[in-house]
Amino acid sequence: MVYAIFIWHGVFLALTMAMIDFNTVFPAMITDLGGSKIIFGIIYSLMLGIPYLFSLLFGHFLSTYRYRRKFLIMGIYLRGLAFLGMAAFMLFFGARSPWLVVGSFFIWILLFSLSGGLAGIAYEDIFGKLVAKGERGKLAAARQFASSLAAFGGGWIIARVFSVNSLPFPKNYAFILFIGFIGLIVASIAFWFIKEPPSPVSGEARPSLASLLRSIPNILRENPEFFRFILVENLSSFSLMIMPFYMIYAKDMFSVSDVYIGRYLLFQIGGTIASNLLWGWMSGRYDSRRVVRFCLLLGGVIPIVAIAITHLGADMFSIVFLLVGFVFSGRRVGFEPYLLDIIPADNRPVYLGIRGTLNVLVVLLPVLGGVIIHFAGYLPVFALVAAVMFLASLLLNGRQAGYS
Repeated sequence: MVYAIFIWHGVFLALTMAMIDFNTVFPAMITDLGGSKIIFGIIYSLMLGIPYLFSLLFGHFLSTYRYRRKFLIMGIYLRGLAFLGMAAFMLFFGARSPWLVVGSFFIWILLFSLSGGLAGIAYEDIFGKLVAKGERGKLAAARQFASSLAAFGGGWIIARVFSVNSLPFPKNYAFILFIGFIGLIVASIAFWFIKEPPSPVSGEARPSLASLLRSIPNILRENPEFFRFILVENLSSFSLMIMPFYMIYAKDMFSVSDVYIGRYLLFQIGGTIASNLLWGWMSGRYDSRRVVRFCLLLGGVIPIVAIAITHLGADMFSIVFLLVGFVFSGRRVGFEPYLLDIIPADNRPVYLGIRGTLNVLVVLLPVLGGVIIHFAGYLPVFALVAAVMFLASLLLNGRQAGYS
């Protein structure tokens, strides 16, 4: 039953997120609305960074509640509202006032990110409570495989929407955003069937947020594996930062039409499906840390491949998105189970909050990447990403200690 609940949610969430895929659909949408690379970088920073900036606050808030399911469901519904708002603005203003739509996205993405941050911490805590340590990697791989199949269906929808003349801009984007709204509502149904065990809540007065902030250095000193995870995850943000710029790079280098949005997305999803066999085997044979390390190495290889095959044309550039799919899938199978293995179960929301708040680079890098690309071009950013990802993989050494 537990497997079915998480896989159900994963399937419909994947279908939803394909409608606003951060690496293909979303950058193409902002570009078609006339947004610059810098504007896109700012919006992308909001999308990625806001959940992390507020995660300590959310973790501190959730730590006082024995049951966190209601916050998970509330967060999903608010995310659905953000999809609906983006769809409405795109439909009614996309053609005649594109900058109004871009401006509204700052509000909708803020809501999308804040609600996702609250829902994400509640989700990880519930996942940790319901799934035993040795089973987390296996379930993550099974969920990712099923999600990849659903995402492939979403990619097929994207490809169809952008290849038919009956849905010109902006109706095409409005339509897929509305599908995303429906997908989130359906995805939330599974969590109504969860039998959530109570979380331990101390009878003592909880520490204030300020005192919790002051305690972070001690927590990091006492948990070196946790500190190393935060450091590595910050460095891995370089790989996340560059992923959506591959689509903009393709538009700049090859002048590809929107038909390539669906084509590249299908290759990306194909990579997630094909790689699940690798990640599932690696997680079962070794551990989640090995999956993370391999993802880091692959994240450093992709920008090198992108530069090397540019002269082969837009069709061969699909290989880049295939490899992005490998990394995207591996991050989901590796990072979250690895984190849950190394933090104490009785204080999980707080540790998840600390992890998010200290993941500062994910907030800054998309803006920085957009600025550097705008003024210096793609090559310096691609080279920097490759170097940092190889460095991050070297830091992930040593024996793993952990909690159940």
